[in-house]
Amino acid sequence: MEFDCLPPDLHAGLIAVGEAAQGLREPWWIFGGAAMALYGLTDLHVPDIDVLCARRDAPVLLDALGGHLALDPGEGLFRSAVFGRAPDQPLLVEVMAELETRDGAEWRPAAFTTRRRIVLDEVDLFVPDIRDHIALYRLFGRPKDLVRVEQLERLIA
Repeated sequence: MEFDCLPPDLHAGLIAVGEAAQGLREPWWIFGGAAMALYGLTDLHVPDIDVLCARRDAPVLLDALGGHLALDPGEGLFRSAVFGRAPDQPLLVEVMAELETRDGAEWRPAAFTTRRRIVLDEVDLFVPDIRDHIALYRLFGRPKDLVRVEQLERLIA
């Protein structure tokens, strides 16, 4: 797969994440707009790199990225057992563990069941399968997530 269309800050940020994640003990994923760019979508703005990993790996990844734990901004729709930011990377990296989304009065796990390896400049990156990502966006259900569902569905059509 060719990644010539990635903006330089996203490209450098993804490499930083992949290198920092090499020592993680459990599976991890890049998701959100950064994953969509890795799937090949080019007509989107990616403001940050979202990473979902295991609870015990999140502080390790944040430390390797020069980041810090933070209060989960919890928009009311999401919450994360561990949340942190690495703002000094080429692109802001947000690390989450045990992500949940509100479904009415209940909280439901927001997780992936698939993992796809992508190699960028000889660095391993992992994203969910596109269909798994679509399911997550449907679960979130915000207008911008439903737009992303349409974009991803067109990509696999």
